[in-house]
Amino acid sequence: MRRVAPALGLFLLAPFVGEYLLGNIALDGLWLGLFLAPLYGFGALLIRETTRRAGGGWPTMALLAAAYALIEEGPVDQLLWNASYAGHDYLHGPTYLPALGMSVELTLSVVALHGVWSICVPIALMESFVLRRRTEPWLGRTGLAVTTVGYVLGAALVFWGNYSEERFMASPGQFLGVGVVIVGLVTLAFAVRSRRRPPVAGRAPSPLATGAAALIGTSLYWGPSVLVTAEWYEWVGVAVWCVIAVGGMLLLLRWSRQEGWDARHRYALAAGATLTYIWAAFPVRPELGTTPTLELVSDLVFGTVGLIVVAFAGRVVWSASRVSSTCT
Repeated sequence: MRRVAPALGLFLLAPFVGEYLLGNIALDGLWLGLFLAPLYGFGALLIRETTRRAGGGWPTMALLAAAYALIEEGPVDQLLWNASYAGHDYLHGPTYLPALGMSVELTLSVVALHGVWSICVPIALMESFVLRRRTEPWLGRTGLAVTTVGYVLGAALVFWGNYSEERFMASPGQFLGVGVVIVGLVTLAFAVRSRRRPPVAGRAPSPLATGAAALIGTSLYWGPSVLVTAEWYEWVGVAVWCVIAVGGMLLLLRWSRQEGWDARHRYALAAGATLTYIWAAFPVRPELGTTPTLELVSDLVFGTVGLIVVAFAGRVVWSASRVSSTCT
């Protein structure tokens, strides 16, 4: 049980961060976790195990996470194309492209939401709990096979549930188009898995500064996204997404190759992004709707759980850092 505990933790943490911590689902929707856990939990676990078995690092995981985001909101629940998803029209704003039947803002939003928070953040937090096994597989062949089958069945369950409720089916061209992008992301993910970039001169910023940068950067994106509802902001939001995504990627590629970069920095990035979700949950309205009181209580409860996870992961990381410093 101790050997597979990190895998079980990731299985539970991925749907919690991906849906509950953001405020998409309130306490009265806890039962939905039974349907979401196979898709989110097995999805995050499959990406993590596949990457580590292939000898890849975070560039591989990030690209696979982006592919996961497009799979979930594309072929699985079809949010990317459904103009009446859950009773809402998320498509027909200023960034809607009629030729594709897709919204630029919505597509980028789901890549950030699922790629970063549903996949990368839970993986980084769980790996912080087991630093000695951070780059090792947590599952054997049987466990990996169960994970793969569980993810496929979870995706099929969500697809069936959404189709039964929405009665919407995208066009073959839309499925084909997003499929090509997904295959491209997966191919690129494994193509870069063995690339090792040379070190960069200078010393990496402190873990505190790294975490603050993650909190500020993600808040600059999510803040206006949940607080500004005017249509004029859609293209502005797209520009903000691009600036933060490209700028953040370039900074991470530089910082991670500088002297002093270690587990504390990786944890700090995940912690900063988690804190953004905790505060951003309060202005987010649950998709299924609920009472204002229960909504507030849910945000407080889930936010507290999120803070506890972040605090305990940080304690493990800093304790290991002090032990390492003492030994050297």
